[in-house]
Amino acid sequence: MEADFWLQRWQSREIGFHQVAANPLLVSCFKQLALPPDSRVFIPLCGKTLDIGWLLASGYRVVGAELSEIAVKELFAELGITPTIKPVGSLQHYAGPDIEVFVGDIFKLSAANLGPVDAIYDRAALVALPATMRQDYAQHLITLSECAPQLVICFEYDQAMLAGPPFAVDSQQLQQLYGSDYQLYCLQKLEVPGGLKRKCQATELAWLLKPTKLGSDND
Repeated sequence: MEADFWLQRWQSREIGFHQVAANPLLVSCFKQLALPPDSRVFIPLCGKTLDIGWLLASGYRVVGAELSEIAVKELFAELGITPTIKPVGSLQHYAGPDIEVFVGDIFKLSAANLGPVDAIYDRAALVALPATMRQDYAQHLITLSECAPQLVICFEYDQAMLAGPPFAVDSQQLQQLYGSDYQLYCLQKLEVPGGLKRKCQATELAWLLKPTKLGSDND
């Protein structure tokens, strides 16, 4: 999707994708990453998700990347944190206790600027991208994180019934994107109550991605 699409969604408050509670699959499955307290978790295209508050309350540090500065300002306001803000290359860096967010194009974020992360939580990023962008995105995440383990939440549904986003991403697509670097494990499936956007039956799935590269610090 073009950047203007998402920026306009925030400007016009078309943010039906924003959930009113922490994602149930995050709450039930995050422990499968087996992260010690104070681990640093990267959330790509984070918006102002309440998942961040859940992770902070659970004792983790969070670093996000988000295109919309409106979303990031609202995130910090809702967390009750006054951020320090500074430019980092073409991005803006918002920071507070145990939380940082890079504002701008995620493809402009470098591994050096991001710093080490212990895991990736991808709830709304992969499914927000059309198929033409997913390969570049997946490779960028692998480079940014040095192949950190991931908890990825996806939707499966008949793409012909709904244009997306969120887009359908099934196990075969995940394998194509990440199978060379990770072992994939489906942890849990939930039927979307009432269907996706009330238009079609859909399943939400949580996937654990464990890196397979020899010598990885995350093995």
